[in-house]
Amino acid sequence: MLSPFIKILKLMAINVDTVYRTVLLIMNKEQRGYLTPEEFNKIGGQVQLEIFNSYFEELNQQLRTVENDSEYANRVKTIEHKLEYFKETPRPLTLTTAGGPSSQFFNPPQSSTQIGNQTITTTTASVYALTIPPQDVKDGTVNVFLDGSALINTTDYIIATDGTSIQLTAIPTPGQTLQINVFENNFYKLGTVIYNDEVEAEELTRPDFLRITKSPLTTPTTSFPVYLYENNKIYIRPTSINSNVTASYIRKPILPKWDFTVNTTTQAYVYNYNTSVNFELDAMEQTSVITRILLYAGVVVRDPQVVQVAANQIQQEQVNEKS
Repeated sequence: MLSPFIKILKLMAINVDTVYRTVLLIMNKEQRGYLTPEEFNKIGGQVQLEIFNSYFEELNQQLRTVENDSEYANRVKTIEHKLEYFKETPRPLTLTTAGGPSSQFFNPPQSSTQIGNQTITTTTASVYALTIPPQDVKDGTVNVFLDGSALINTTDYIIATDGTSIQLTAIPTPGQTLQINVFENNFYKLGTVIYNDEVEAEELTRPDFLRITKSPLTTPTTSFPVYLYENNKIYIRPTSINSNVTASYIRKPILPKWDFTVNTTTQAYVYNYNTSVNFELDAMEQTSVITRILLYAGVVVRDPQVVQVAANQIQQEQVNEKS
């Protein structure tokens, strides 16, 4: 069950139907053309991601300015509030060992929501068809096991670019169990890496990570661990740490979706509340969402006036936020 705090955050999301109807109202009033639900959904996802990405640069900028003590006009606090939607509590990390302890690394935290799985009994073949929806395979985090042992992507197996098959790099023994699990891939930014639920690991750059073991005085210990995060892998020192590691993270926003059924008589689109997905942004972003969608909608319907008006409004918003 969601906590009361999380429930409040969810209730403050932007209603996708309100946004779509507002966009259509503005466009139709000016005879600017029509935006289909599919076009709206694609544009809406892009706009939401743009706004989400802007939070980090805005936060970085505001942290370099003098902070005010206002209860409601503190810009740092406002941005932090917007990011509360996406902060995930620490989750266990999975260890992967490739070629010995010196090559061991942890995978970034992943959602606990499993969106697909498949069990295959191996033959003498190396390629196996996947029955999991290809889009889920391409968008999700794939974990593969052979008789219970974890396999490493690109080293032990390769998933086809279209998500329809898996190829093992070595022909397996017939009768083995090949297990494919797909989880929702919502990881975006790594937060805090924690060992044994109490020790925070220090993040280092690659040069510092390579040099830190050169001296006995700086060698990491289980009381003062360090880590390097690059290429979507988390390397922790000392290498004796191979379990009990968790990490918090910022997740990606869920794509908005204005879903519908079709009226069999009028062929009109009828909004479906149960299968639609709201914009996962704070309510204060509604005007910005509508304006940015209108900007892209002007491109879709090839109306330069809509593009110009929307672009001017967005530029003015950015000036006001950063001045």
